[in-house]
Amino acid sequence: MKISVLQESLARGLSIVSRAVSPRSTLPVLANVLAATDEGRLRLSATNLELGITYWIGAKILEEGSTTVPARTFTDLVSTLSDKQVDMSLNVRTQTLNVRCGASTTDLKCIDATEFPPMPVADLSQGIQLNVADLKEMIQQVVFAASSDEARPILTGVLINVTGNKMTMAAADGFRLSVRKAELAAPVPRPISAVVPARALSELARISGDTDQPLTMVMPPGRGQVIFRLKDAELASQLIEGSFPDYEQIIPRRCQTRAVISTSSFLKACKQAEIFAREGSHIARIHLQAGQGEMQPGTVQITGQSEETGFNESKVDASIEGPSLLIAFNVRFLREVLEAIKTPNFALEATTDVNPGVIRPVGEENFLHVIMPMHLGG
Repeated sequence: MKISVLQESLARGLSIVSRAVSPRSTLPVLANVLAATDEGRLRLSATNLELGITYWIGAKILEEGSTTVPARTFTDLVSTLSDKQVDMSLNVRTQTLNVRCGASTTDLKCIDATEFPPMPVADLSQGIQLNVADLKEMIQQVVFAASSDEARPILTGVLINVTGNKMTMAAADGFRLSVRKAELAAPVPRPISAVVPARALSELARISGDTDQPLTMVMPPGRGQVIFRLKDAELASQLIEGSFPDYEQIIPRRCQTRAVISTSSFLKACKQAEIFAREGSHIARIHLQAGQGEMQPGTVQITGQSEETGFNESKVDASIEGPSLLIAFNVRFLREVLEAIKTPNFALEATTDVNPGVIRPVGEENFLHVIMPMHLGG
């Protein structure tokens, strides 16, 4: 293998694929990045056997070939090179990659590419076309609600359902639930239901950038995998086996008190309350107070308290229908959902202090979030 690439392109490619490198593996090759010539471009791939990321960069190919390079060493080295052309040549017999850039020359000890696990091949003709910007927004509005507790693996994933031209993503951790719906440009030939690891979707949102390029999602039958393909990148992930909970059952069908609140004002109030509430189980008390007369606005009062650090209270004007209510929520959960809402106002719907609350963006029908209340105590 003998190739020339731009330092900037190589650094970007390595930063993208290295997120899939396995830091603790019994297989040494999984700590490496596969570098291979591929139809006039350089293909970089990394995998931990559950998640695999591939990225293609433009290159001048003088001699075809492939090898696997230690990911951390290679990434650190390339980041320090001058912003110029990088020339790489492989000694196949010794599996040594010579890297030259400006006045710098380096020999890297590599592992033969034949030891690298084969990356899945996607039949793009069987895939679903998705809009990158829409998919990124869907991911950002659900992925934070997935669990990080490996004791219940199914909840560490995001349920993706596709029927006709409707796509739904849902994530839950036992304390909250996020559901986001979207319409596809064209209906799918057969329904799809799969649970994709939340981490894989977070990486997909990260590598897709701010592009308008099309994205294809492929779920090869019987392989337990999903593959997302962009123009210059591909992400493959194992699916999570098991049955996702029937989340429709926990979405309240009615509410007694409904408050319409400024998203930015309440987010700021939540951030202030969190400074103190994080010392005490993240409990924030939310007091929804209806206005005294028809012309009087209501208020939402949020308080965070800690015996060690102090007390914070903020009031935000709101339009409130129904009786006043005192309810407690995990303030970090509140902040995370508010950060995912794109509309200027949102609605907080509640029934009693022991029933789940529902958060909906005002003017946006495709997103809802259910949050369980916390015990008020005393």
